Amino acid sequence: MKRIYLIIFSIMMLVIVGAGCSSDEEKSGEKQTQQADEKVELTVSAAVSLQDALNDIKESFEKENANVKVHYNFGASGALQQQISQGAPVDLFFSAAEDKFDKLVEEDLIEEKNGIDLVGNDLVLVVPKDSKKEIGSLKDLTKAAKISIGTPESVPAGQYAKQTLENMNLFKEVEDRLVYAKDVRQVLTYVETGNVDAGLVYKTDALNSSKVEIIATAQTDLHDPIIYPVGMINDLDHSKEAKLFYDYLQTEASMKVFEKYGFKNLK
Repeated sequence: MKRIYLIIFSIMMLVIVGAGCSSDEEKSGEKQTQQADEKVELTVSAAVSLQDALNDIKESFEKENANVKVHYNFGASGALQQQISQGAPVDLFFSAAEDKFDKLVEEDLIEEKNGIDLVGNDLVLVVPKDSKKEIGSLKDLTKAAKISIGTPESVPAGQYAKQTLENMNLFKEVEDRLVYAKDVRQVLTYVETGNVDAGLVYKTDALNSSKVEIIATAQTDLHDPIIYPVGMINDLDHSKEAKLFYDYLQTEASMKVFEKYGFKNLK
């Protein structure tokens, strides 16, 4: 009789243990499913001149990575760099100038190995499409009543514009006619609306406007190289997904998008 009770007890224990394991497996499976379905949101601070290209890239990236949502914070590279330095929650920084990017490397907010000089650009002189001013070159800026450039301290395009004017010995002559803008897109808007006679913007922005005419391209030896570095911020909550997008920006498909908008491939 004791043997029968022992056998029955053993069978009951096996059933209980089996049920427990099954329950744990179900919970584990549910947890893995929840993790797989969980949406991860990335914040990318990027120079405003990258807006059109990055929006195209975001669309294709999110189609391939349904669990990752990319949010952009577009602005002047200097302002974005200061935000990150002050603790803004950002996953990647895509700058229009090396010095703004290098500042974050110096502050140990970006590791050098986690960054790359990805694309390049040109600085061009633009005027309104229907302009009656006789501006046919950079030297003709002396004929303009108002000229817009980005604020040199925070806008890389403005910094390159100032360097160009200084190296052409034009800056002091036109300084009192300069209208400073918060970013390169605002410079373009001033020219498009006829609020200024001319402006210095990136070639990529000018190519995407039907309201301005490109008059001249600044020689590359007149300003610092226009290089756009991109990198991942240290101590990320979603480092795996950030690396996924960082790598995606460097794919052949993404580089074709950048080139479509007029950027130079620096890879």
